[in-house]
Amino acid sequence: MKKKVTQATHRAHVFYGGRVQGIGFRYTSEALAHKAGILGFVKNLPDGRVELVCEGAKEKIEALLTEIKDSDLGRYIQKMDCCWEEPTQEFTDFSVEFHY
Repeated sequence: MKKKVTQATHRAHVFYGGRVQGIGFRYTSEALAHKAGILGFVKNLPDGRVELVCEGAKEKIEALLTEIKDSDLGRYIQKMDCCWEEPTQEFTDFSVEFHY
């Protein structure tokens, strides 16, 4: 069951590097985002990184990023670049994207 989502007040654009593809990164991130009530997407990039864009309350986004780092995925992450941006309110859910 997904948590109720409130209007997004912040947006994080994150790139993860390391051995982050082929380990369930996208699906774990999706489950954690749904649990937190965060909107956005996660997808693999052709260069081997994973891109995550999420919108919601800043403290929920920060908690999501911490949960990802502290989960089993954390041991595969060698680099994380995060930029805070203005929210666009374009998302209605959090999803896994399958195209580059």
